[in-house]
Amino acid sequence: LESLKSAPADGSVLAMAPVSAMANYPVVYPKLAYDPKDFAPVSIAAIAHHGLAVGPMVPASVRNVREFLAWCKEHPQQANYGSPGAGSTPHFLGALLGINTGTDLKHVPYRGSAPGVIDLVGGQVASVMTTVGDFVQNHKLGKLRVLGTSGPKRSPFVPDVPTFAEQGFPELTTEEWFGFYAPVRTPASVVAAANAAINAALKDKAVQDSVLSLGLIPYPSSIEEMTKWQQSETEIWRPLIKKIGFTADS
Repeated sequence: LESLKSAPADGSVLAMAPVSAMANYPVVYPKLAYDPKDFAPVSIAAIAHHGLAVGPMVPASVRNVREFLAWCKEHPQQANYGSPGAGSTPHFLGALLGINTGTDLKHVPYRGSAPGVIDLVGGQVASVMTTVGDFVQNHKLGKLRVLGTSGPKRSPFVPDVPTFAEQGFPELTTEEWFGFYAPVRTPASVVAAANAAINAALKDKAVQDSVLSLGLIPYPSSIEEMTKWQQSETEIWRPLIKKIGFTADS
């Protein structure tokens, strides 16, 4: 995103970023080299739901989020969860779960989801919170168990798993989307043309299949919807991050 600030404002250069880069990072990183106001929203491209999964460290009798929390309180030395990184949305979801239930869940930050899932399957960490798509293969093979998902509806990738809200944790309901941005100086007509092209591409079955294969849900949008959703995410997450008390310097 930093490089997009100085890119030509003619539609030739766009950047894709998660909404957390706009809603969360300005609070998490006090010395961030960009401001969300530096960019013009173009279109959402895909949505990801996050999930909480447990591995062989946790007994097979633990089948839902409340049972996992009870197990954590009985085994405080093993009560931990991995995430793709400190300051990520999964990090904050796990922190909120711990704070709101009075459970001391220790955060184990990884560099991306893959090493965390490997450690989860290998019994090195009790649980991992990350995008559902990163769990699907091992969930189907029975190597890990997804206990809950963050979407307002069940994930199409693990429809057998109830959402956090269904299990009594509505505050963990969130969808992280990935969208395209242009430099803020880009003319409105150019942004509109880029939006139309992206939306047309996302209606192509080959593109949809490629997005789904990544564990993401294709989601074309208007510029207005993306703008309003980003503002909503900002209003929701910034006070929650302050409640958690985390910054990159902490």
